[in-house]
Parts: sequence; structure tokens; C-alpha cells
Amino acid sequence: MSEPITFKRHLRMNTPDKADFFDQTAQGVLSQPLDRPEGKLKVTGTASYADDVHPPETAYGWFVRAPIAKGWVTGLNTAELRAMPGVLAVIRDDRMIMHPAQGQQGKSPPQGPSEVFYAGQPVALVVAETFEQARDAAQAARPELIDRSDKAALKLPLDDYETPKSKQAAQGDLDKAMTEAAFAVDQVYETPSMSHSAMEPHAAVAWWDDGKLTVRGSYQMLKTNVAELADALGISARKVRILAPYVGGGFGGKLGISHEAVGAAIAAQRLGRPVAIALHRRNVYEATHRRSESRQRIRLAAGADGRLTGIGHEAWVSSMFGDSFSEPVTQASPFTYAGENRVIGHHVARLNLTAPGSMRAPGEAIGVPIVELAMDELAQAAGLDPVELRLRNIPDEDPSTGKPFSSNRLEDCLRQGAERFGWADRPEPGARREGEWLIGMGMASAVRVNTLEPSEAAIILLPDGTARVETDMTDIGTGSYAILTQIAAEALGLPVERVTTVLGDSDLPPSSGSGGSFGAASSGSSVLLAAQALRAQLAERMGCDADEMTLKDGQAIAGNRTRALPDLLVGDTLRGEGAIDPGATSQTVRQATWGAQFAEVAVSTVTGEVQLRRLAATFACGRILNPKTARSQCIGGMIFGIGSALTEHVAHDPRDGHFVNRDLAEYHVPANLDVPKIDIAFLPDRDAHANPMQAKGIGELACCGTAGAIVNAIANATGKRFREFPVTLDKVLAALG
Repeated sequence: MSEPITFKRHLRMNTPDKADFFDQTAQGVLSQPLDRPEGKLKVTGTASYADDVHPPETAYGWFVRAPIAKGWVTGLNTAELRAMPGVLAVIRDDRMIMHPAQGQQGKSPPQGPSEVFYAGQPVALVVAETFEQARDAAQAARPELIDRSDKAALKLPLDDYETPKSKQAAQGDLDKAMTEAAFAVDQVYETPSMSHSAMEPHAAVAWWDDGKLTVRGSYQMLKTNVAELADALGISARKVRILAPYVGGGFGGKLGISHEAVGAAIAAQRLGRPVAIALHRRNVYEATHRRSESRQRIRLAAGADGRLTGIGHEAWVSSMFGDSFSEPVTQASPFTYAGENRVIGHHVARLNLTAPGSMRAPGEAIGVPIVELAMDELAQAAGLDPVELRLRNIPDEDPSTGKPFSSNRLEDCLRQGAERFGWADRPEPGARREGEWLIGMGMASAVRVNTLEPSEAAIILLPDGTARVETDMTDIGTGSYAILTQIAAEALGLPVERVTTVLGDSDLPPSSGSGGSFGAASSGSSVLLAAQALRAQLAERMGCDADEMTLKDGQAIAGNRTRALPDLLVGDTLRGEGAIDPGATSQTVRQATWGAQFAEVAVSTVTGEVQLRRLAATFACGRILNPKTARSQCIGGMIFGIGSALTEHVAHDPRDGHFVNRDLAEYHVPANLDVPKIDIAFLPDRDAHANPMQAKGIGELACCGTAGAIVNAIANATGKRFREFPVTLDKVLAALG
């Protein structure tokens, strides 16, 4: 291959991009339901995940974990462990991390294996010739401890929570609005801690070569993961390479590096040979991130016409260290509904439990459903249809800032979703019965903030007219391989089989990574810009302006001239580089994605069982890049909502904080029989403020209203209100008496 001739295009989103580039292209592959290019590899078991490839002479690691919630480790039966069969090393290194890095942290989390902050914290690493030998030795470890568990904070009274002023906001006089309201709601709701439960457990395989570290890992954001790992090890980021070509689910639980990456790197450096660490499912639950539990107080004040005059949303959540992540529960509340008197509050407890972190749709996933429960209660108090109440309270602009919306399609989602679902047939509360089953319908709005992140990509156009997309973007099951292939193929006028996409290698151009529902839009925009840089050069070779040239089926067409790309390239290899950065459009308007979700349930008066009969949603989230992968993301997000509403709940032992239900047998994610037919509709939508593709996030939006719709349906079926998630059969039986 000849040395590439490089061309670049860099865009900062300072103004809306109204060019609508893809409406002018001719290939016709974008927005089509393309199968995943790597799909066959995954379903046949030949896709190589983090722990699937071990270099020769790989040794295996297993962590020793703290049996206490708070205290110090002062020693270990190291000599005894070293004498066990196959054991190569017993490592306690100050570089070991206390808890995983948060998303986009870009630096090491707190380090040191001696001080204990939660039960299950890794405090040492045993490395042996085989996986079984490492496991057996680690389980024989006896840490010497100074136990301060009696002083551990496992749950705090509300008065002991911190209230950072940076997360407080108030407008008007909410107390007065509540007093003068014709209808009001003032209730406290609770959601439990939850776990990501990704199919692939956390794993890393590390080896060193001439002072450079390579790690095969299961991570979502390689650009910041490299920085985190390098910082933890005390080396230059230029000496770290991370490979993550396939990631078996993440949902935010793999945004930052975890214990296994740091431990494997330290052990490989010490032993001079590769080391693999794959966490047992129970280890994943007890030592990686969880979603914080929450207590939420919602206050709603409305006039006689049902129009809101006041909104209050205060959340109490937990964290670990002073600068650690805390669930942004109230993130959507400032702008979803109107109301001139407002209070937003965020309170944090520092607990000796596993650190909370981002979990699919952090903030809105547990904040929006709770607001939607309160809106349902207000609708009942005011004698209004729940859809109508929401329609009356859609603001014309962001009421907290006065900024215009870049796009607000909530009304369209509510109206079209209600008609599609058959909302007009909703029964009165407790009125419809089929034998032992009470039948009800519920709904909720869905809303999620939309963001653009810095991202880079390259496209190499080869002399034979084929193209290769390169970026360190990851595919965590979301369809990145398919979407980026389609974007490049559409922009360059190539059939998809003539485009190859290479992902998951930190040596490639740094992308946004997968997370926050910004991955496809951010990394996709950088791919588009790389393609546009190439188009400009192809147009120059055709002797025309780029907007006068059509690319289709590997041909360049201008006027009455047509040339095949290989003829136009004449043996040259072209490299287009694209970079996107957020700009003024992220500040001058309120960007969000919108939806309306509907559920029908049957509730047994005998067992308290809740059967979900139907689930439907209508979404507006910009240009849909691939309806098949988008629908798949929505199904996954809505199943997350089913789990939140009905089954998922992390249980910590109140005596020492250890994780009780730390496997898939006891932590109940929805199974096939829990999931009904799901009807999903996408509204035609564009948002020129979002990015040059006019696309927005979808995967996290889908779970934001689901739990609210389901629990509201249970209330409609039974005539009883439920204010604590999940709504399990014992709670239903207690409510039914």
C-alpha cells in the first residue's frame, strides 16, 4: 500500500448544521436496518472478548477481598500462600486501586490495598500457573485486620446527608405555591441500589514488551481508560495500549478501569510474563460499581386548570469519597415541565458500601420515573387524564434557564403514542377484572439530556476503491460496527461490503467512547467529517466542487462524467481524518431526547404477581442511523425499566454492608417470560444543533420512563399507589390487604 495522502476536517459545533448532508447523498444505506457486520462472529462464539485470547505463558490472578466494611489490613499469611501448588506471587502493591474509575475520569481512582472502605474490596492479588490454583490460594488467604466495622456508615439519617450548594437550585417560592395550589402532591419515593449485570464479567489480560504495556480488557472508553491506567501505574500514557474489540455489555459499569486491569498490569510487570484476571460473577457484583439507592421527595403544585405552578425534586443518594460520582437524579427535572416556582436538591451520604457509578441513563433512569409517578398522582387528584396533564405542562422553553429547546417533541410523542397504544380504553382505577386478575394501564413521559463529546476518526481509502474506518470507539453491543460502516459507506458512495470498520484499539484515533448515549452521534460525526475530507479531494480530482459531485456504487459522477474510484485514485491511498468538538450549541440551547411510554399489566389478587402484558413507546431522538440497532437498543433499555419496576434490588447486609444477592440466581434481572411484546415507534426527527448528522442518543432514553409507566399501570389496576421500587408481590399483597 502506498503511503497515505492525508486530509483533515475539524468541526466545532458553534452553529446549527442545517446542511442536512445525508439528505443529499445517493448510496441509500444509512437509516436502513443493516445487520451487524460482526454478528456472525458473536453468535458463533468466534468473536474474541477480553479473556478469550491469552498469550503463551499466561499466568492467572485472583483477588483476596476484605471481609470487613471498614478498617485496615495489617498483614497476610503470605508465606503459607506462596507454598501452595502453582502460586507464583502474592502481591500487595500501593498502586492497586480501591474502587473502579468513574466514566471519563481520566486519572487513577484512589489507591492503596491497606485501608478498607467496603466489604469485598480487593486487598491483595494471588497469581498462579492456573486459574484454579490462583482461586484456591486466594480463598485460603487470612488477612490480619484492624476492624472498625462498628463505625462504618452503612445507612445515615436524612439529617446527616451533605448538601453541596453546587447541586442546589431554587426559583420563586415553592412553599407558597404548595399552600395556594388547587391540587398538590407532596410524597417521598424510594428506589433501591441496582447492578449493571453485564453478560461479560470484567476481565483483563496484561503483558509488557520493551517497557510498553498492552492490556486486553472489557472497557467502554479507551481514551480515558489509557490515562487512568497509566496514572495508576505511574507511567506515561504513551506506553499503554488497550485492546477491546468486543465488549459483552457495559451499561456504564465498564466506563473506567477496574481492579483487574491495574492488578494484571502490576503482576505482569513483576513476573515478566502475561497475567490474566477474570472476575467471578460474585466479584463483579461486590467490587465494581452499583447504581446508588435513592430517596426522592416530589412536590407538585397545580392550579384548578391542572397547570403546574410549582415543582420540587429533592434526592438523597450515596457515594464513597468526597469527589466520587453521585447519581444525578434530578437531571431532567429543571426542564421537563413548566412551573415558575421550583426547588431542585441533591443530598449525598458517604457510605462504606461499594462505590456507586454511572448505570444506564444515570440520573434520569431513576429520577424521571419517580417524577412520572407523582404526575400520575396529581392527574388523579385533579381529575385529569394523565396524558392531558402532561400536555398542559410542556414548557415553551427551558423554564430553569430561559434557553430555547433545540427540539421538543414531547407533545408529538404523547399524542401519537397514546393513539398507537389505545390509551382511550384505559379503565378507571381498580375497575377492570378478569377472574383473579386486575387489569390496568399506565403511562409516563421519557426524557434524557443529549450531549456531544470530542471524537476523532480516520478513513483510509485504498487504491482498489475500498475503505477502512479506524477509531478507538468500542462496541458494547450497541451496534457501533454497523453504524460507523453505514455512515462511511453512505458518505463515500460505497456498498457496505466495501467498507471495513476497525474499533477497540487505543492506538487508533481517540473517540468519545461508548456511554451517555453520545457514542453513535459523536463518533459517527467524526467518521462523517473524515469522509467529507476525502470527498473534497475526490471532487478536486474530478475537477468540480464537492457539492457538484455524486458518489454512488463506487463511482464518482459530475455532470455527464463518471469515473470509478480506482481510476480516480490512480494507485494513491487517501486518508481522511475527522474531529468533532462540542461548541456553542451545547450552551445556547437545551438539547434533549423525548418519548412517551405505555404499559398494560395484570395483577393477581391471589399471589400479588404482576404480569406485564403490553409495553409500547414512541420516541423522538433525531435521525435514526439504523432502525434495527436502534430498536434493539430500545428493547434493551425498556427491559432495564422492567427490572427497575418489578425485580431488581441490591441487598446489603445491614450488619457489615456485604453484598448479599451477588449472582444472577439471586439478583433478578428480567428473563424472557417477564418481557411482553414491545411496540416501538420512532418519529421523523432532526436536530441541527446536535451534530452534523442531526442524530441524537437513544439507548438510555428508552429506559427513562418505562418503570414509571409500569408502576402507574399497577396503580390503575389495583387502585393502590406504590412509592417504593421494585413492586414485588409481597408489597402488592400488603396493599391489597
